Amino acid sequence: MTTSEPLDGRVSADAENSAWRLFHGDGERREIPFPAAPPWRRFAPLEPINSAEVSRPRPYLIDRDEADVVNAALHLRRPLLVTGQPGTGKSSLAHAVAHELGLDRVLQWPVNSRSTLQDALYQYDAVARLREATLRRDTDEDGTAPDIGQYIRLGPLGSALVSRKRPRVLLIDELDKGDVDLPNDLLTVFEEGEFAIPELSRLNDGGMPVHVQTDDPDTTAPVTRGRVRCSEFPVVIITSNGERDFPPAFLRRCVRLDLPDPDERRLREIVAGHLGPDALDGADDLLREFLGRRATGELATDQLLNAVFLRKGGVDLDAKSLLEAVLHRLGGAV
Repeated sequence: MTTSEPLDGRVSADAENSAWRLFHGDGERREIPFPAAPPWRRFAPLEPINSAEVSRPRPYLIDRDEADVVNAALHLRRPLLVTGQPGTGKSSLAHAVAHELGLDRVLQWPVNSRSTLQDALYQYDAVARLREATLRRDTDEDGTAPDIGQYIRLGPLGSALVSRKRPRVLLIDELDKGDVDLPNDLLTVFEEGEFAIPELSRLNDGGMPVHVQTDDPDTTAPVTRGRVRCSEFPVVIITSNGERDFPPAFLRRCVRLDLPDPDERRLREIVAGHLGPDALDGADDLLREFLGRRATGELATDQLLNAVFLRKGGVDLDAKSLLEAVLHRLGGAV
């Protein structure tokens, strides 16, 4: 199917409705109210921090067999390793679990080639603490050393391991992009459910807890004798695009879930779940175009959602350049 002609024979939207065009490219200044964003691009405020409402309650559709694999990981208290093509809902699964189980906001660790286990556990800003101590001494203040807890911040993994009655959900996103040794580095933490902060272990504090910063904004957690240990193992969801294999020892400690590309029936359910059943009216051509392009190249489900959302708003998706921009391939040359 070519995109140089209207997909369904309709008159161009330029002749019917151009209200969707916010940017004109003519240099003229216009204060135009912004339209409502797509449901998956709306963001909750930071407050309240520890609330399940912050974990984006988006529709998430999954087969019973796949849901059973998720439940197996929950019962076994094992990390869930989720693989699949881009756009199959790997990352969204973490938010769906947090929402359905009424857990706090999802802690997220986006992995890249420079990521280390240390960064995910905690960071200690010794330079800032030394600067503060010097400032106090030079300004003739009381001379007491600044509280070390102010200069230690738990990372997403460290925050997930803080002891609490109900577990946190930790999303380790795209682990296959990290260093080849990173999966093995995680094994001890996953098995022991704890880690040490040497800077606090060396303190002679008589066992008094030190309150450190966490990955939740403006939130602290007590650390006693320099050790962070979970009472409930967090719900760990690890995503991978399958770019490389993981060590057998790591795989043995994970429950594995492979998310397939959604078929036409599931795509229709996803569109209806996000945009309402009426969004499917007049979208058959977009669905056919998406399925045809996905058969020959990589496409993500959210690209179809973007196309249907724009069509529903009156945008002319029959124009070749716009359709190519929305349904472009994710792999190969750009």
